[in-house]
Amino acid sequence: MDIKYKFKNKKLLDLALTHISLANDAKIQSNQRLEFLGDSVLSYVIASKIFSIYPNCDEGDLTKIRAALVCEKSLAELARQMDLGSGLKLGKSEARSGGDRKDSVLADTFEAVLGAIYLDSGIEEATKWVLDVFDDKIENIQVFAEPNYKSELQIFFQKRDKGNEVVSYRLKEKKGPDHDPEFFVEALYDGKVIGAGNGKNRKIAEQNAAKQAFEGLNQKQ
Repeated sequence: MDIKYKFKNKKLLDLALTHISLANDAKIQSNQRLEFLGDSVLSYVIASKIFSIYPNCDEGDLTKIRAALVCEKSLAELARQMDLGSGLKLGKSEARSGGDRKDSVLADTFEAVLGAIYLDSGIEEATKWVLDVFDDKIENIQVFAEPNYKSELQIFFQKRDKGNEVVSYRLKEKKGPDHDPEFFVEALYDGKVIGAGNGKNRKIAEQNAAKQAFEGLNQKQ
């Protein structure tokens, strides 16, 4: 396994990997309470992050983004990347049925591990861990937030000018510490700045620059 965290109290990790099927067979405690705790911590951390990086999204959009990020399939995928299945402690029947490969079991185990990390080190370390393992997923979830303005902008110019000129993006500035950066990007077409935007990562800043440019073009029509 590669959990990307070193437990001070290894008993917490053992408990997080103990499935209810083994707990019932051996009459010991399962990871279900840790799963409950981890689910709450995960919801808080993800909600806080997307609230910060998607300021233009309403409640409905934010709910969709969070749901996409923390759905069973998403958590199971992250659990497989960490190889959590290899450390799972299953009862005989669950082991025979391939419990270590089931999305539901892996997703629950992921949440239990997060709950264990929270108890082991507190909310700051738990938050850091979540944001680290979710990094790529959060960056690539833009499609759930709003239209893909970069694509819309490119299509607009291709239709209008009937040429191959593409919209490019230039990083103008990066501010703030590494753990909380702010990127400032300009959108350019035919060598001219047509929009500017900022965001917590470069992809979001580019989308916001494209959005400003796209909305400006529509206002002129």
